Amino acid sequence: MEIISIDELHDKVTEMGENNLILDVRSPEEYSAGHIEGSQNTPHEEVSGIAGDLGSYDKVYVHCKMGGRAKMASEALINAGLDNIVCVGNGGMERWNQMGWPIKK
Repeated sequence: MEIISIDELHDKVTEMGENNLILDVRSPEEYSAGHIEGSQNTPHEEVSGIAGDLGSYDKVYVHCKMGGRAKMASEALINAGLDNIVCVGNGGMERWNQMGWPIKK
């Protein structure tokens, strides 16, 4: 499984093509409090149900608050047969907010 940091994701966001997805696996409440613009929210325990929809993307960047739920969700998606998953396992929205990077509410 490819694992990157939230800093690396931040660097990729501006040049990310339309066939890439940022998947936020936090709770809907956490997501509505602030998220990366253009991201999609599916709680980590529900990602297996959307695995079929994610196969068409070049890359799916899975992130959460700190990295733990992103790792669980990434493993579930890889176990569902996907090979385009990138786990943002080092940091997450907590660091994104600490850095003062833009969020959408």
